[in-house]
Amino acid sequence: MNETWDADEFRRRVQGALDTFLVTQTERLAPLGDEVEPLLRRARESMSGGKRLRAAFCYWGFRAVHPAPSPAEEESLVRAAAALELLQASALVHDDVIDDSDTRRGAPSAHRAFEADHSAAGWPGRSRAYGDAAAVLLGDLLLTWSDELLRTAGFAAPETADALSVFDQTRSEVIAGQFLDITVQARGVADVEAAMKVVRYKAAKYSVERPLHVGAALAAASTEQIEALSAYGLPVGEAFQLRDDLLGVFGDPSVTGKPAGDDLVEGKRTVLVALALTGSPPAEADLLDRSLGQPLTEDQVSALRTIIASSGAEQQVEKTITELADQGLTALDDARSSGLLDEHAATTLRALATAATQRAL
Repeated sequence: MNETWDADEFRRRVQGALDTFLVTQTERLAPLGDEVEPLLRRARESMSGGKRLRAAFCYWGFRAVHPAPSPAEEESLVRAAAALELLQASALVHDDVIDDSDTRRGAPSAHRAFEADHSAAGWPGRSRAYGDAAAVLLGDLLLTWSDELLRTAGFAAPETADALSVFDQTRSEVIAGQFLDITVQARGVADVEAAMKVVRYKAAKYSVERPLHVGAALAAASTEQIEALSAYGLPVGEAFQLRDDLLGVFGDPSVTGKPAGDDLVEGKRTVLVALALTGSPPAEADLLDRSLGQPLTEDQVSALRTIIASSGAEQQVEKTITELADQGLTALDDARSSGLLDEHAATTLRALATAATQRAL
């Protein structure tokens, strides 16, 4: 089965699986009445859009091991891949609460939207507290649904159990990685090693390596095949997050859906920031350090961008992204040439690595 990979069509299929699942959940919650409609509406909004990279890595992790799924397996595989997008939606809702972010993909973040509901209704109490609480519950609901969708995707019990075991590990890693992230910020210490640990556990494993493993587990992959996918997926995942860190400082808001320099305003102690603090003159490093996590004007963001660029940190991160991506692609080529992974799937995984690591600023 060597059909051309149509990323847009795949995204439509994943969205269709999510929409169908939400219909079931809406019917299940109907006895609660109209008061839960805002929760379901925000769930629907959080499940729409996005590049669906995690779903794609899951799908092609399966296809790398089992190249020609039957029509029934194909349908189940898309549902399983969609479960990764529910996990992503959950993480983003919670992440926006943690970071106190106002927007997500150019629209109000979930907690801000719930806050606006409270304010518009004129209810007593603090609108902000209601918004945060409702968003936490939305994130929890999406997390619960992610497990349910994977568990009921339609695969046999042994493969489903193996995939759920990977999924359990994925969720533990990303939550612990998020805790590492907020701890690094709370300490106020920029350390490249600590920042790279956050990159690995908050993003790299959860975005690329573990989705590959979930798909491969559903295809009853061997230990050698899982290891081959890790050799490709982990460095590509790290490059993916480092690209995200660059976008968080230098990205175009019309592309990222976030305000300019959003990571600086949120006080993110990323690898980029750690390198800039190390490579800048003392006065500039002190200004950057003091500015992290503070409200910033566009001019202040521009000045901090100049400091980071002048330090050489941007170039260092770009170099690391290239090295990590090359490392992953070399491992992928080795696995393909040795027959561990399907050739057509490896070609598509190569394209996905490029899409993940070379997004435009």
